[in-house]
Amino acid sequence: MPDTYVIIFFIVLLAALITYIIPLGYFEMNYKIVDEAGEAIAVDAEGGFAAGGETFKLDGNVVYDSEGTEIVSIDKAVEYQDENGNFLFKGVKEFGDYVPEVDENGEKITKGIKVFEKWGGTGFLNYVFEGMVSGSKWGSAVGVVAFILIIGGSFGIVLKTGAVEEGILSLISKTKGYEIAIIPIMFFLFSLGGAVFGMGEEAIAFAMILVPLVVALGYDAITGIMITYVATQIGFATSWMNPFSVAIAQGVAGVPVGSGAGFRIFMWVFFTLIGTVFTWIYATRIKKDPSKSLSYESDQYFRDDMKEVEDVRTQFGLGHSLVLLTVLLGVVWILYGVWKYEYYLPEIATVFFTMGLVAGIIGVIFKLRGMTVNSIAEAFRGGAADLVGAAMVVGMAKGIILVLGGSDPTSGTVLNTILYAMGNTIGGLGSTISAWIMYVFQSVFNFFVVSGSGQAALTMPLMAPLADLVGVSRQVAVLAFQLGDGLTNIIVPTSASLMGVLGVARLDWMKWAKFQIKFQGVLFVIASIFVLGAMMIGF
Repeated sequence: MPDTYVIIFFIVLLAALITYIIPLGYFEMNYKIVDEAGEAIAVDAEGGFAAGGETFKLDGNVVYDSEGTEIVSIDKAVEYQDENGNFLFKGVKEFGDYVPEVDENGEKITKGIKVFEKWGGTGFLNYVFEGMVSGSKWGSAVGVVAFILIIGGSFGIVLKTGAVEEGILSLISKTKGYEIAIIPIMFFLFSLGGAVFGMGEEAIAFAMILVPLVVALGYDAITGIMITYVATQIGFATSWMNPFSVAIAQGVAGVPVGSGAGFRIFMWVFFTLIGTVFTWIYATRIKKDPSKSLSYESDQYFRDDMKEVEDVRTQFGLGHSLVLLTVLLGVVWILYGVWKYEYYLPEIATVFFTMGLVAGIIGVIFKLRGMTVNSIAEAFRGGAADLVGAAMVVGMAKGIILVLGGSDPTSGTVLNTILYAMGNTIGGLGSTISAWIMYVFQSVFNFFVVSGSGQAALTMPLMAPLADLVGVSRQVAVLAFQLGDGLTNIIVPTSASLMGVLGVARLDWMKWAKFQIKFQGVLFVIASIFVLGAMMIGF
């Protein structure tokens, strides 16, 4: 399969070519005059209003000062194309900041707009750099890139302590004689991990531990994959706070981060319950006759290996407990901050960094896995390195949007023309069906861009305004994204995490797909019901 970077490169090439085929379009917007505090300023019948101790007049979309000098045309745009028509790099002419002219005494004479030219706009070959540096710390792409790297580094420290693994092993050792209880407990915990901090790649390490154990207990590798990786992706898809998926999608779509949590928590509980019951029934059947498993032959490796293991011993101590408590308190801190103080990317990233730092200090004090001060730095670097690929995808995905002209509805862009056409097409189907089609689209698109944060950065700038056009709330558009993105991660072979887990479990993808296709059908039906139900209740 082509690498995600290769796929994005050809999408960018296609986008660059499309700009020569599809005409540019823009939407007429209704504006309002606001003061420095953001409060609306009343405009009288003659278009007059006051702000900052001065009087102004609004004539159409043009603002004049008291002397009749044009200040700014609100919807004015300068179009510019370089004389060579070269789409590799684009030149742009932009309006600069408002600069008043002054006389020799420093007295203000008139007001005007300073116009300047600059080169270095987004073209075909500089989509990576322009995409990476676009936005701000509050959103895509540069803020999201920094956010992903900090989150990855922080959890790298937490995992370095071994507290998570030791906690799971300790829990398993305490359930002897009640082996079947491992399934709901593990499924719940891994689903919670996917929902809270986007657990995915980490499941590979846990699969190394749990797959041999469940095989030794009489189940199979498929059961081990279900309670680890599959559980994380169900949590990922139905999360109310996942920083790599729903939080980014809400931010890009202009929806308050953390909003709609009640509906999503209910959805997460429901999907987690369905996944647990499905796995429980399957595991019980395999326990009675292991030969019925599609992984029976490959599981022989684990059966032979576990014959040498008499017991599973853990060394779960005070240090591990303190690390897990730190993670729990960090999650509570984020939840409270989002609810009370509207925390966003900068604040959430800082909380995660603090959580990782404290966990590292605890690891050093209690010598968890022989940790030293340098181990904290190494773990942070390693954790961030694991997510560099995902961070790069965010920038590249943003570059696609920029090559198409950006997502500003008032500027002439290809996306506006596409949105208008899609709106006319989908709008005739009704808002409810349109919402369901969005979910189907996100599910299919996830085959090409598996990264949750990358897909959010790529599709939400398109889906959010499209939702406005067809009468679907942006909250439902985010819901369609997260369900389509997360649930198909369980089966698409382009998912590096899935292929890593299958490799650890020594299971061929075709056998996994044969088993998983039925479960995918169940998830698809339930997800469709949730999307349609969200529309009906006005979510």
